[in-house]
Amino acid sequence: MHEPRVAEKDTPYWWEASPLKPLPQQPLPKKLDVLIVGAGYAGLSAGLVLAREGRSVAAFDAMDPGEGASTRNGGITSASIRPDYATISRRFGEDKALAIEAEGKVAREFLYDFIRTERLECDFQLVGQFKCAFGYEQYEAMARSADALSKKLRIESHAVPYAEQRNYIGTDFYRGGTVRMDIGGLHPAKFHAELLRVALASGVVVHARTPVISIERDGSGFRVVTSAGSVQARQVLVCTNGYTDGAVPFLRRRLVPVRSRIIATEELAPDVMARLMPKRMMMTENRQVGFYYRPSPDGKRILLGGRDSSRVGNPVAPKLLLRKGLVNLFPELENVRLSHSWFGNVAMNRDMLPRIFEKDGVAYATGFCGSGVVWAPWIGMHAAHKLMGNDEAARTAFDFRPPASIPLYRGDPWFMPAIIWGYRMQDRFALWRDRR
Repeated sequence: MHEPRVAEKDTPYWWEASPLKPLPQQPLPKKLDVLIVGAGYAGLSAGLVLAREGRSVAAFDAMDPGEGASTRNGGITSASIRPDYATISRRFGEDKALAIEAEGKVAREFLYDFIRTERLECDFQLVGQFKCAFGYEQYEAMARSADALSKKLRIESHAVPYAEQRNYIGTDFYRGGTVRMDIGGLHPAKFHAELLRVALASGVVVHARTPVISIERDGSGFRVVTSAGSVQARQVLVCTNGYTDGAVPFLRRRLVPVRSRIIATEELAPDVMARLMPKRMMMTENRQVGFYYRPSPDGKRILLGGRDSSRVGNPVAPKLLLRKGLVNLFPELENVRLSHSWFGNVAMNRDMLPRIFEKDGVAYATGFCGSGVVWAPWIGMHAAHKLMGNDEAARTAFDFRPPASIPLYRGDPWFMPAIIWGYRMQDRFALWRDRR
């Protein structure tokens, strides 16, 4: 029995076409209108709005800009919200639940218009998404949800029964699914590079490899200590998400970094891609710890991702788990090589909702819970408008109280392997129940 193959490279597939580019060192400013912590999607989007309104603004990143989740994600424009409508209604009220559901539609449309009007070359394709069902009972519930989306929000959405499934995905693993056509895919590293380009051109100063060490009140503003020295800032916006560190302990106690891993196949023959992914859609599963997958933008590879329960190093087991999942879906790929396997941190919080909030005068735009391609630019830009007092432009359903802190948690997610194991047990039971 031969040992299963693992990937040739442990760096993101996206870096092949859009490698990280170190920025030249910038002189440290003495004073700023707004200092932003983090230069990913959220930080750059906020900086772009602020700079175009005439504010002096600089973003400080502990790594190269985009080196975190912004260039490591799957590039799917889902704007998905993990808790369902009923759960949000119970926790925050029905008005909040309705507003959150409706805002996803607006946020996606905004992103697509932003890409178009700013002429961002990021391989965006509005191809739709197929959500896979594991049993006929689950399929019926999903079909009702698709019908509700179509009627209430006028989103092009419909159910696909098992008999028609292979028109959308070349596997018999599922029991049908649903389609919604307002979701697409982009190249996340190209998107970040283009966002960085327009932000710099608009006057945002980006300090790479310059971590923020502390943020302290100083009169009516803040004294921000960085690895390069101190800066006086009138306002501070934190956009660190899954890479939050000890510089912002209040946020660190509320966000849990969870690894998400993706594998990429070698290039596949055109007839194989046409058979396995005939409509080139984005794919997701209706389970607690499911896979998400998609064709590469050039249509030559399959990229498949899922949660990684490891906490340190780069172990082999999570790669093999994803490979096993890929082969379960598409048995004909059993001998296909993996070209890339990589991971990045997503940020989860106790109620699993993105948000804008303020604490002790510091503004936060964070908590994207694995759906940052849409939510990070949207939340970042709304936070910028809030800082400027533009009440109408700042209005969003995601501006509310901070997420609750997590007991006994100070930055080390020691409990995540057990939680992910528990979710997987729930998925196995649900699969057994639906397929009895």
